[in-house]
Amino acid sequence: MSDDSLLPFDLPAVCRKKVTACFDGGLLSSDGGVVLLRDAERRLGLAETLAGCLRDGRDPARIDHTVAEMLRFRMFAVACGYEDADDCDALRRDPLFKLAVGRVPESGGALCSQPTMSRLENTPSRAQAARMTAALVDMFCRSFPTPPKAVTLDIDDTCDAVHGHQQLSLFNAHYDTRCFLPIHVFHVESGKPVAVLLRPGKTPSGAEVRTVLRHLVRRIRRHWPATRITMRGDSHYGRPEAMAWCEENGVDYIFGLAGNRRLHALTDEVADDLKVRRAEAGAEKMRAFAGFDYAAGSWNRTRRVVCRMEATRRGFDTRYVVTSLPGEARHLYETIYCIRGQAENLIKLHKTQLASDRTSCRSPVANQVRLILHTAAYWLMLTVRDAVPARNPLAAAEFATLRLRLLKIGARVIEKAARIRIHLASACPDAALFRAVAGRLNAAGP
Repeated sequence: MSDDSLLPFDLPAVCRKKVTACFDGGLLSSDGGVVLLRDAERRLGLAETLAGCLRDGRDPARIDHTVAEMLRFRMFAVACGYEDADDCDALRRDPLFKLAVGRVPESGGALCSQPTMSRLENTPSRAQAARMTAALVDMFCRSFPTPPKAVTLDIDDTCDAVHGHQQLSLFNAHYDTRCFLPIHVFHVESGKPVAVLLRPGKTPSGAEVRTVLRHLVRRIRRHWPATRITMRGDSHYGRPEAMAWCEENGVDYIFGLAGNRRLHALTDEVADDLKVRRAEAGAEKMRAFAGFDYAAGSWNRTRRVVCRMEATRRGFDTRYVVTSLPGEARHLYETIYCIRGQAENLIKLHKTQLASDRTSCRSPVANQVRLILHTAAYWLMLTVRDAVPARNPLAAAEFATLRLRLLKIGARVIEKAARIRIHLASACPDAALFRAVAGRLNAAGP
């Protein structure tokens, strides 16, 4: 590391003593928790798995940075809050990032720069990006010790606003901006990401939803041939093509369904009774549920529809879902369908707290690679959080809180001939928890 440093500067005095600061502390890092991410990555094998999906055409004798090292560096940086490739220039000599990637902190060479990282993001072909996406599905399946008997997956899209002329970006009137609408698939019960797919900024068609489901389910069934799969989503995904494919391939579904005059006519009697009962009781709010068979003109068969009706002092509201699942109407709507809202919280973690909306590359393939790398960072943060003892409040913390409490810790690194010593901040308020998490990740690692 260079010995050059900025000139000292003065700060307000304390107890009549002059205060001076200078960036000349030596091998110091503000991201002491990156060693936890290193342990999580070793446990998952993320970098090597994703690197195995890419073909490195460089001359091995002239390589300074392997693909796995660059992927590891990018994932760690995103998890620590450095979401732009530009940040690599400032972090490439950070002693703990070097250590986490696999280099010694002082005598080891610097990590890759921003231009090298940008070339990595733009190098994969469409087929290689598809293999990386499939590798994330494989990782989800391997994260379970044994195949589950049944699994429910939530599928949803989110607005990813763009500020340039990226390919596939379109103007979306609902969001009033040019954007992508990437599809996210999550397993809500565990919080684990299953897949992420960049797509144009428009509502997906029935054929597109069917294609996504077909590839996703086939990949999962390579690992879990006997597992019962249920897909859950809003009305964007309740397309006749998607429902027909699910029925033909033994996949259950519960999707939102847009209301229409015919549906309202089928529930008029129950709705009128609910309005009267609420008015007579003077209640603030009252709900009723109904289930019936229904066939839209574009459907090839009759399907079960569940209706939730809610009467309040301010008016009346109706919601419909279509499903292949058996059960009582109230249970299907409140217990099974409404959990779908948790998927939006998981997308928020992915999008806002790991900045996965930084899809500023011109090429859609490069932007898909970025989504994959941010999903890999999500896996790292989730693995660290899962290592927190269940009784600790951070066991259910959002990633931003986890980053603040466990990753953003000052550290001094000393490299000797046979040992590297990391001195973490003595005043760290979560020192005991940090040690416990590190012990759990190491105990479960290779």
